[in-house]
Amino acid sequence: MTAGVAGVRPPVVSARTRLWFAGSGLLLVVVVLVPPVSTLARHYLFVEALQFSTFALLVPALLVVGAPWRLLGLTARPKAAPSAPGAPGPVDRLASGRRRHPQLARGIGFLAADVACIAAWRTPAAVDAVTGHHWLVLVETVSLVAAGGGLWLECVESPPVLPRLARPSRALLAALAMWSVWTVAYMQGMSRHAWYRGFAHRAGAGLSASADRQLSTLVLWVAALVFVPVVFWNLVQWLRSEEDPDEELTRLLREERRGAAPAAPSPAGSRAAPPA
Repeated sequence: MTAGVAGVRPPVVSARTRLWFAGSGLLLVVVVLVPPVSTLARHYLFVEALQFSTFALLVPALLVVGAPWRLLGLTARPKAAPSAPGAPGPVDRLASGRRRHPQLARGIGFLAADVACIAAWRTPAAVDAVTGHHWLVLVETVSLVAAGGGLWLECVESPPVLPRLARPSRALLAALAMWSVWTVAYMQGMSRHAWYRGFAHRAGAGLSASADRQLSTLVLWVAALVFVPVVFWNLVQWLRSEEDPDEELTRLLREERRGAAPAAPSPAGSRAAPPA
């Protein structure tokens, strides 16, 4: 049991792996903003949903997990000498402030902001506006990545920034975010009328409007699964940290006996001093 508890903290992700995550997130942004994806997103709802899911779910996760804060000069530089600690950077100050305010309400606030942003950009008016005015895609990208990044910082580690909440609360936030996206997807897919008017579908040619809508629902549903590892990892690690009180007591007694060194023998002819 104690071995499991000792392994509760996940292994530190190497700097190279973190750069790979961050680079993948930036590459995804470029891929979905340029042709052919950007062109197809103006004609097919499911491609637009893929573009949206990338901005709202995948990119924030990759950027938060792989954020190279030190490489960007946002954290303290390595110490030049043991007696000369590096000056804290803005991300160090952010991490320190988060440790001083570990309230659940703050995490729920980031969740509410992300869900509100996602819901706003999936409304018929917003989707039709993005389809008709291509420059709005950049506004959509910035707002979704910023709102999603705030939520992901509450759910996963991005050293030196750590989640301010306990593991069960992190799992709850991730699950609620996932269910929110699923709710939006189901409302769109089960609607009897087309929500979005900016996509032209000709009868007998290409993808039908109904099939396009169902595919977009599937895209959103699958993309929301990005929260599943967060939910299960935090729940499993939290359960592993719940030690059996009897086993914990036994372990403490064993360590106490092991740490009690035998008394040194008294010099010959000397007598032990009486207790005070």
